[in-house]
Amino acid sequence: MYWLKVVAFNGSPRRAGNTAKLIGRVFAELEREGIECELVELSGRVSGGCRACLKCRQNLDMRCVIDSDIVNECIRKMVEADGIILGSPTYFANLTAEMKALIDRAGFVARGNGNLLKRKVGAAVVSERRAGALMVFSSINNFFLINEMIVVGSSYWNLGMGGKVGEVESDDEGIKTMEKLGKNMAWLLKKIKG
Repeated sequence: MYWLKVVAFNGSPRRAGNTAKLIGRVFAELEREGIECELVELSGRVSGGCRACLKCRQNLDMRCVIDSDIVNECIRKMVEADGIILGSPTYFANLTAEMKALIDRAGFVARGNGNLLKRKVGAAVVSERRAGALMVFSSINNFFLINEMIVVGSSYWNLGMGGKVGEVESDDEGIKTMEKLGKNMAWLLKKIKG
């Protein structure tokens, strides 16, 4: 039986693409340390961004008023998890629309309902073809930081390079970075929750 859990959200439209492969490398290290891992694919399952209706802050039910997609399930999974990984490929030097929608809606709900994600461990995982990943990395970490989360790092920025599906597996430094990220996340979770 597991006593720690990490949930990862893949913001890539490619469900088995480079971002998922990088998350898998992090998961392998977490699972080696006895930590339960769950991957949630956002592709085709997020209908849009925050409408700024403020209903989540009026209702105080830990839910977004938009109930036609997966975001409320994602919020619940974030609240239940000890650690959260947000993964996105780099699209025009920024997040995918799916990941941005999740960040905006989950972040607004979390902050408006008593800082639901406070002191959870967060890690960004970013894939890129060639450049622009640091903006994605920063955007994800800003979500973690504004939510009072603890951000875990690695031996380099948490990114891997590859254009075509599977090319990221040839990025030796990127793979080592993900493996170290998994080890660091496991260590931190055990220190905090131990």
